[in-house]
Amino acid sequence: MPTPSMEDYLEKIYLSIQQKGYARSVDIASSLSVLPSSVTKMMQKLDEEGFGVYERYRGFILTDKGNKIAKKLVEKHEMLEEFLLMIGVQQQNIYEEVEKLEHYISKETAFCITTLMEFFDENPEAKKDYVSFRKTKL
Repeated sequence: MPTPSMEDYLEKIYLSIQQKGYARSVDIASSLSVLPSSVTKMMQKLDEEGFGVYERYRGFILTDKGNKIAKKLVEKHEMLEEFLLMIGVQQQNIYEEVEKLEHYISKETAFCITTLMEFFDENPEAKKDYVSFRKTKL
């Protein structure tokens, strides 16, 4: 099981591969605001754990195991962003809040949030009622 730090790297690596077709240390360092040497060390650790293959000067590719985990992490991140927006968290706070939450919620909690979002999508009046109720509490 990856650590929260490993999860952050796996997410960024996955997104980089999806966007560019590759993941280089400098790109990941920039997106995480860390030094490239830190990324290289983490890529080597991810390689040791079987999440990917690190090749010096070439970058990092995800193994099937790493790709599966990274994809789920990205999906959870996106779900939490959508949920926080839905319940009224201000846009400028979303990224920071998701970064705090995404590593610590269980599969059960993620499932419950997802089904609540589906419920609101299928029952727009309930969502409208919630929004009205929330406004009375401000």
